[in-house]
Amino acid sequence: MAALWRRRERLRRMSGLCRTVRALSGKNEYDLLVIGGGSGGLACAKEAAQFGRKVAVLDYVEPSPQGTKWGLGGTCVNVGCIPKKLMHQAALLGSALKDAQHYGWNIAQPVHHTWSLMAQAVQNYVKSLNWGHRVQLQDKKVKYFNMKGSFSDPYTIRGLTKAGKETIVTAENIVIATGGRPKYPMHIAGALEYGITSDDLFWLKKSPGKTLVVGASYVSLECAGFLTGIGLDTTVMMRSIPLRGFDQQMASLVTEHMESYGTKFLKRCFPTKVEKLESNRLQVTWKNTDLGTEETDSFDTVMWAVGRAPDTETLNLETIGVKTNSETGKIVVDASEATSVPHIYAIGDITEGRPELTPTAIAAGKLLAQRLFGQSSELMDYDNVPTTVFTPLEYGCVGLSEEMAVRCYGSDNIEVVCLREREQRILGLHFIGPNAGEVIQGFALGIKCGATYPQLMKTIGIHPTCAEEITKLHITKRSGLDATVTGC
Repeated sequence: MAALWRRRERLRRMSGLCRTVRALSGKNEYDLLVIGGGSGGLACAKEAAQFGRKVAVLDYVEPSPQGTKWGLGGTCVNVGCIPKKLMHQAALLGSALKDAQHYGWNIAQPVHHTWSLMAQAVQNYVKSLNWGHRVQLQDKKVKYFNMKGSFSDPYTIRGLTKAGKETIVTAENIVIATGGRPKYPMHIAGALEYGITSDDLFWLKKSPGKTLVVGASYVSLECAGFLTGIGLDTTVMMRSIPLRGFDQQMASLVTEHMESYGTKFLKRCFPTKVEKLESNRLQVTWKNTDLGTEETDSFDTVMWAVGRAPDTETLNLETIGVKTNSETGKIVVDASEATSVPHIYAIGDITEGRPELTPTAIAAGKLLAQRLFGQSSELMDYDNVPTTVFTPLEYGCVGLSEEMAVRCYGSDNIEVVCLREREQRILGLHFIGPNAGEVIQGFALGIKCGATYPQLMKTIGIHPTCAEEITKLHITKRSGLDATVTGC
């Protein structure tokens, strides 16, 4: 044992010596080290490797409070966009089966859904993407460390494996791309012990059953939408407005359709405690602020969708001088994604004031690598970024909401939603309907290029499509006329 201890002590000293030697020589091991193997981090690393630079990615998934863990690829691949869209598609197929009988198909009603089959298929697909990312890193000669990283000094990262093995990595440039994790309302008794989040939902082997989704974010509404769509008794509890930050007229249309679709809503309510019953069901107590009453009901699953927090706690940012927003915990960056420490950068959901969207993180990561190693000076443009909320009836948008347009230009200067004077530049485009993401993706190019209302009116629609309605917008909100379409 004494010999073993001496050997470990010698190895520890050698590790420290190696770090000292690197510091004295001024030579770091890697040109770029990316902390975080999500969409933005991987895009940045792979782009940098194409310039012949020595690149490493350090990624580690801390299991959720319920013990859920996953592979390389970040939130989008494992517990976000990809499994969400697949389960959304499962719900749409269920709706199509119900409609099919009206088109002559003989399908026995009611149709039944098996959660375990869907979940296994989704999880298998996600695992194939995990493997694909690892292969891509290997092909591009990017070193992958499955370790949790923290700063020892501005150029040195201490990596720790699950087994506790330590590796020291140094780099000339470091990119932080650790993303975010769902918040738990720690002030609510039983929230952590009995609740789940989107980190867990997609990896459940058994159906969540009767589910309460707490929150009014797009994550909440999307999950509640597909749970309802596959036949589960689903309730959304929201304290205030739905889809904060989105156009509120459109947000109301989304929730109204969801209610007609079968999702229940507890509006202006907030939970106070969650208790486990002898039956293993969860009894939730909440307050109704409109009625001033306290109410209870029991559920099989309670899912929290009350926001996300940046995953930066273990990075030791304060010791190296990387500034964060004291309220949000997000990293403060400039237009070039640089932090307060010149050679340390941050991209994606952990950065202050940036949209929490996969495509923006990917684009920002690629552009950052091109500026660092490819003699580019192009900055990421965060204006007019399109997005879609994948609720049962999808909501896609690009540009300003009506509320933001009024704030920026004044209500007298806009016609929802374009400027009234001069060339009538379109400020925002909002669409609710089937395949909203596909519709908005095309129009987003026009908005990015400064499309005007007269140009839109000169655009010939493709008939019959939902998207063509955008080319026929001639009734203004200000006029008060009925915009209901009554013919082709």
